[in-house]
Amino acid sequence: MSDNQNRRKAIKNILVGSAALGSSSMLTSFKDREDLPEAQLKLKGNINHSVCAWCYGKMTIEELCLGVKKIGFSAIDLVGPKDWPTLKQHGIFSSMCNGAETGLNNGFAEKKFHEKLIQNYTEMIPLVAKAGYKNLICFSGNRRGMDDETGLVNSTEGLKKIIGLAEQYGVILHMELLNSKVNHKDYMCDKSNWGVELCKRVGSENFKLLYDIYHMQIDEGDVIATIRANHQYFGHYHTGGVPGRNEIDDTQELYYPAIMKAILATGFKNYVAQEFIPAKEDKMQSLKEAIKICDV
Repeated sequence: MSDNQNRRKAIKNILVGSAALGSSSMLTSFKDREDLPEAQLKLKGNINHSVCAWCYGKMTIEELCLGVKKIGFSAIDLVGPKDWPTLKQHGIFSSMCNGAETGLNNGFAEKKFHEKLIQNYTEMIPLVAKAGYKNLICFSGNRRGMDDETGLVNSTEGLKKIIGLAEQYGVILHMELLNSKVNHKDYMCDKSNWGVELCKRVGSENFKLLYDIYHMQIDEGDVIATIRANHQYFGHYHTGGVPGRNEIDDTQELYYPAIMKAILATGFKNYVAQEFIPAKEDKMQSLKEAIKICDV
């Protein structure tokens, strides 16, 4: 056999062997990938993401902790003291604490609820601080025939009785803006202007508004302009698809990437929590998609 024939035969053997080796390597690679858990999102780190626990009521807090860790973030909203140990066990932060309020309808706008609310918040504020958290929710409650000014006077009076304690412990009270058109009929703090005026009267950096994008789109719209004008009074944000409070994707009227960019442009460093009720069968996939949409 000539040298040329030997050379051709050797090259052919090398190529066949390499192809077989490559196929084996590729098959192993695909198999290994199937065995691995789904990869976490590579978040940009500009937005502190969270999710409201109540939207996943069929899941335990532990299951939700595992779900958010798998997606790639580490905070859950609206969790009270009994579930804080579970959050800590999984390295999850309680980004908005609850448990001191007496319901959405009975809040600081009515003096008859002040005694109980002051007692509850006086007990809860130190607990929040001791646990290493800083955000605690509160509500105005309903009007029950009151005008805006009466509600402002009453709310200011009640909140000023606990705001000094909040300042002492480094806890921020957040009154949530809720719509009174669809979901919470007669709720007092249903417009951002009313809430901003309350912030001015309380006069403390430890009292802010929880600007719920879903609710304010329903009651007043003009979301981005409102955020730009009043961001110094907004300490926390909630999302939600309008209409229906479902996924925040292209099935609804709000464009969340632009809203998130507007929030980011204000220098906001606190949390944005997903508060939509997943309509799709795979609830965690819906949450993952929402986080991707808002990660600007």
